[in-house]
Amino acid sequence: MELLLDWVLEFNVVIVSVEYHLPPEHLHPVPSEDCYAGLLWTAAHAQELGIDLSQLSVMGISSGGGLAAAMALMARDRKGPELHGQLLICPMLDDRNQTPSTYQFEGMGIWDRQSNLTGWAALLGNQRGGTDVSPYAAPSRAQNLSNLPPAYIDVGSTETFRDEAIDYAQRIWQAGGAAELHVWSGGFHGFTFLAPQAALSKFAVEASKNWYRRLLASRRI
Repeated sequence: MELLLDWVLEFNVVIVSVEYHLPPEHLHPVPSEDCYAGLLWTAAHAQELGIDLSQLSVMGISSGGGLAAAMALMARDRKGPELHGQLLICPMLDDRNQTPSTYQFEGMGIWDRQSNLTGWAALLGNQRGGTDVSPYAAPSRAQNLSNLPPAYIDVGSTETFRDEAIDYAQRIWQAGGAAELHVWSGGFHGFTFLAPQAALSKFAVEASKNWYRRLLASRRI
């Protein structure tokens, strides 16, 4: 929350945090639909909230990063609010749990392969890893990543989500989109929040702010 307040003060923006129903009590699509409903509500109440709709963006961290990516996909597919950007911090994107980094850090860190299996099973139940998983649950499942808002994606080099984050950025580029990718050497999952005073954390936070400054400067006419 302190980081969000810092952004409010520095950029004079309005941040709306959606309280969504949590798994395992509420399986997909409930969390994604809750967040999308929050996005629709925010857009509908933009004037009274003092929000400039031309700057409407989504942001999320970890599982919230996956939800933010899902919001961008849903807004595109449903012709919802036009988003100016998506800020995905160490995002949880792929339920298949088969990337090299998921195996490389098995049994290591605060979110390892087993944690990931448990988390995805909580959201998807028996569908986890199957053939019919919605991209609104696991954005890496999306076949089409074109026509999405510019993305900022960052991830630590020593965390489970490293390779799926890299792959997501690469696929956005291949689809003709814009993405800025940072892989922070030595960074573990959530390092900017768990060790905010570390030099690496400060570099990472400043990089995300620099991206956002450029995003604001590119305001649509």
